[in-house]
Amino acid sequence: MDDVFARADHAVYQWTFVGTNTGPGGTGRRVRLSGFKEWKFDEERLIAESQGHFNRADYQRQLERGVEESR
Repeated sequence: MDDVFARADHAVYQWTFVGTNTGPGGTGRRVRLSGFKEWKFDEERLIAESQGHFNRADYQRQLERGVEESR
């Protein structure tokens, strides 16, 4: 978790995922991806909508080629 901030009707959760592509057909390359989730609340302050955002093209590139350690 990088950060969380809330407003009256929504909250934003910022994250960074760091790992290794070891799944089926994995390349063994390291990946580092940042993104965020935006949660919109209903009248009872429950999550009514959740949308995730990240750079899909960068993620695909990293799955194939990896990422440098210093990034």
